[in-house]
Amino acid sequence: MTRPPAIPEDEIELTSIASSGPGGQNVNKVATAIQLRFDIARSRVLTDYARTRLIALGGSRVTREGVLVITAREHRTREGNKRAAIERLAQLVERAYHVPKKRVPTRPSAGAKRRRLENKQQIARRKTLRRRPEPE
Repeated sequence: MTRPPAIPEDEIELTSIASSGPGGQNVNKVATAIQLRFDIARSRVLTDYARTRLIALGGSRVTREGVLVITAREHRTREGNKRAAIERLAQLVERAYHVPKKRVPTRPSAGAKRRRLENKQQIARRKTLRRRPEPE
């Protein structure tokens, strides 16, 4: 796994927007939520692999133009939301650089097969004993 690069500040666009949620009257007066926009397609620091993975990991947060949009509104202050948005971007970029391990298919062992069949027979016997007795 290669180390993810630091995203340059000039590639991140931060905008303050009106927030909802906790904050009382402050919410109505001050735009405390932060919308972070990061252009994945035009980034100079991402590898092609990381760019593809980041678009996939971003899901519905990525626009058709390849811009990742992260909205942070969990804190009451603009600074707190700014930190949260940048932290979320950093986590996504880190996950994009992580190469998932290839799954190696395995077969159950002979003992595991035997235990599974014994368990099935035990359950079948238990259900047979629950039945109504046959008339003689």
